[in-house]
Amino acid sequence: RVTLLELMMAKVSEKNPVTSEEINVFMRHANFLAGCFQEKREAVLKLTSAADAEDEEALVTIRLLDVLCEMTSNNRQLEHLQALPGLLETAVDTLRLTHLAGKQAVNIFTATHVMTGLEEISHPAVGFKSHLIRLIGNLCYKNKENQDKV
Repeated sequence: RVTLLELMMAKVSEKNPVTSEEINVFMRHANFLAGCFQEKREAVLKLTSAADAEDEEALVTIRLLDVLCEMTSNNRQLEHLQALPGLLETAVDTLRLTHLAGKQAVNIFTATHVMTGLEEISHPAVGFKSHLIRLIGNLCYKNKENQDKV
């Protein structure tokens, strides 16, 4: 699943012009991916315990967020994703929960708390909060209704 999401990420990130048929396919995929993210978002919070550091569901959820961030960076898909019910609320709630989880245990969600010296950052959840903020920002871009919600 992670590999499939990485392939989708590569396709969405391409700078080549897309046809209207491809846009329709992206819209359907966006609905599905947003639903999956809303269902599985709590899996990432399990990563705060050392025993669950390689949880596959959490890795899938992290990739889902990456793909959603990339999709909301594209103006053609942005309006559709901004209108999805519950996506913005889920992102804001997840940000709140990861912030609290980071305060209660070792904060694996931000790079500044993970780095001790010069070693490489290798935890899959590093940057999760920044990607949530990116998604929230994209969903609020030029959308007064979503801005008011936040």
